[in-house]
Order: sequence, then C-alpha cells, then structure tokens
Amino acid sequence: MIEVCCGSASDALAAWRGGARRIELNSALELGGLTPSVASLRLVRESTGLEVVVMARPRGGGFCYGGLEWRQLLDEATMLLEEGADGIAFGALDAPRHLDEARTAQMVSLVHSYGATAVFHRAFDLADEPLAAARLLVGLGVDRLLTSGQRHTAWEGRELIRELQVQLGDELQILPGSGVNAGNARELREFTGVGQLHSSCRALVDDAAASGRDVSFAVQGGADVARRYQVSEELVRALVATETA
Repeated sequence: MIEVCCGSASDALAAWRGGARRIELNSALELGGLTPSVASLRLVRESTGLEVVVMARPRGGGFCYGGLEWRQLLDEATMLLEEGADGIAFGALDAPRHLDEARTAQMVSLVHSYGATAVFHRAFDLADEPLAAARLLVGLGVDRLLTSGQRHTAWEGRELIRELQVQLGDELQILPGSGVNAGNARELREFTGVGQLHSSCRALVDDAAASGRDVSFAVQGGADVARRYQVSEELVRALVATETA
C-alpha cells in the first residue's frame, strides 16, 4: 500500500490518477501539514475513489496543545469524520518528548466511534523510549503509526522501523514516511518488513503568479524565479510500480 501526502484536492486527484489508493489530506504542507478544510475533503471524495486519512493539527510547531487548540482539533476532526473521512492522523505531547496519553485516548475514542482509523503521526518521532511509546499507543487503541524511525528520513531510521515492525507489527500498522521514493521503496520494504509506505511524491513547479517586482509569496525562490510544490502524477506512478516490481 502506498499512501501519498497531499496538500490539496488537486494533489489528491494527481495521486489518484497516478495509481494511489490512499492519501493523507492536509493543508499548509510548508508547515508540516495542518488540518484541511471540509470543502477540500468533500472535493476529494467527489472526484476520486481514494481512502482519505485527514490530518488534524491546528497550527505549526510542536505538539503540546493548549486547551483551546485541543478543542479546535477535536471539533475539526469531528466535522471531517462527519464528512466521511476514513481516518484521522493526529499526535499530542503533554511535555517535551512525552506522549499525551489522555488526549490520545480521547482522540482514538472519537475516531473509532465513526468506524474510522486512528493514526498517530510523526509527533512520535520526538518521543523518548520509542519502543515503550509505541507499546503505549497500542494500549490506547491506535491503529497505525506514521514514523521516520526518529531520524530525518525513513531510510536513515530503518533500524528502528524494523524493530517496531518485528515487535509490534501484529498489533500496530507501521507506516514509514519521510524521504520515501521510487528509488528506495522496495529496499525499505524488504529491510523493515512493512507492508505500506508514505510519500509526498512532490515536484517543484513554476509559480509566477506568486511574485511581483519586489514582493514574493513563493514557497521557494524569489521575485525572479518563484516555485511551489505539488504532487506529481508521474512520481506517484513510479512509486506504485515498485509494489509489483
């Protein structure tokens, strides 16, 4: 299974056309991914047959949330589940490098009440004692864990990912992500034993309308060469092809 990280309904359509069957839907990928709008989810469901896991994250930065932020996160997750989200990706810490047990249990209960999949995202990669933290997630009812193995890329973190798969793979779906592409996917699957991978499959495209003479809103570049990222149908297709190669 290939899961494509998408930042818009247009990204989702490119992933679908490239052969993906599941996505993680976000907004603001430049901030690491925030909660998308209900309208974005609705468009994806109308335009594709994708399984859609939706990010629930109210702001950029760390994962220790204030009371209002957590209330917003729960309210937005509820609206997205009502709209038909197949899963919610979330994460919460109650102190630096420590998972928030109470809020994780609360979110898992909400997600499961809709028959959806509870995915703990890469907030896990900040936690101390990763094997103990993963066992805690199992005990709290989390279905899937997105992780880079607590390293910059999943390939660099492959040793921990393999250990998680060996020790907990029968109870918790292990989903490696970060730096996954068609060039390393098969070797990463073989080394770790996982059955699914998460990738952005993104490419830089020109975005001339993002810049003026002296002002630029470009994701990358400046007034002379403005660019932004979007999901590449071709990169998705190449990654999906590794499942049968």
